[in-house]
Amino acid sequence: MRFAMRFDFRNPAFAGTTTAERYAAALDMAAWADRLGCSSITVSEHHGCADGYLPSPVTMLAAMAARTRSVRFSIAALIAPFHDPLRLAEDLIVLDNLSRGRVDVVIAGGYVREEFDLFGVSTRDRPRRVTEVVTTLKAAFTGLPFDYRGRRVHLTPAPYRPGGPWISLGGSSEPAARRAAHIADGFIPTDPTVWEFYRDEVQRLGRPDPGPSPIGATRTVALAEDPEKGWDQMGPCFLYQTNAYGAWQAQDDGGSPYRTLPDVDALRATGQYRVVTPDQLVTELRASSSPFANFHPLCGGMPIDLAWSSLRLFEHEVLPRLR
Repeated sequence: MRFAMRFDFRNPAFAGTTTAERYAAALDMAAWADRLGCSSITVSEHHGCADGYLPSPVTMLAAMAARTRSVRFSIAALIAPFHDPLRLAEDLIVLDNLSRGRVDVVIAGGYVREEFDLFGVSTRDRPRRVTEVVTTLKAAFTGLPFDYRGRRVHLTPAPYRPGGPWISLGGSSEPAARRAAHIADGFIPTDPTVWEFYRDEVQRLGRPDPGPSPIGATRTVALAEDPEKGWDQMGPCFLYQTNAYGAWQAQDDGGSPYRTLPDVDALRATGQYRVVTPDQLVTELRASSSPFANFHPLCGGMPIDLAWSSLRLFEHEVLPRLR
């Protein structure tokens, strides 16, 4: 039985909580998850959002790493065009040492126009900036001197994990998939159909077939003794979340699962979010050949107490029956 958690820290006005309260709750949840054997915690990055979406994932994971011992962390995704490559490499090396090698990073080019305006970056520069960030990180993570913009540089200290954090490239297009085969350690497609371009390019470069896409449909689960009441309480948060992403995706032709929807009933019909009883989740996981549950406990401004109620049901009424 594996489970994972994700945080992006949207804190819309209707949530009625401060950002500091949500950060503190997430750190407590990370420690809780680590104690129970959580496989991974993922955080994301966006900038200038009215709802306070997390702009500094490295800082957040440093705090979470200090509260945990074994859970792995992922930044999915880190938006390359908005970072100085050398400073980013230093920050990730420090994080790698703080976490004792428990961090992986997905690098992406970004797609929200307002963010590019905020940083004064042209969207046309995305491929070049992504390539420079990835190649700089991989060079820095060797712990050896390397060439950077015509200069010889050497970043210290060295990473904790030999070779540093695993660097994947994210994307939803054929160029991104093929670029990943050349410069990154792996590829995380937002649209599973573009995986085949990555697979083709890897083999064309003479490396072993990476096999079928490791990324399937993203599903988030929450627990409630009464799922209908749970939907009444949680549904508006799920709807806010998917529509906030959907508004961004309307700017882009990517393969995100998020689209704007008119109401909670329409969202329920997609199956993207599910509210089930502990008994239902136990039955489903027992029937699975690879039992896995994905939680987004503070999703879309979820009340903190409500988030904890779902997690406690998992701790006390699901995990003991599966282990």
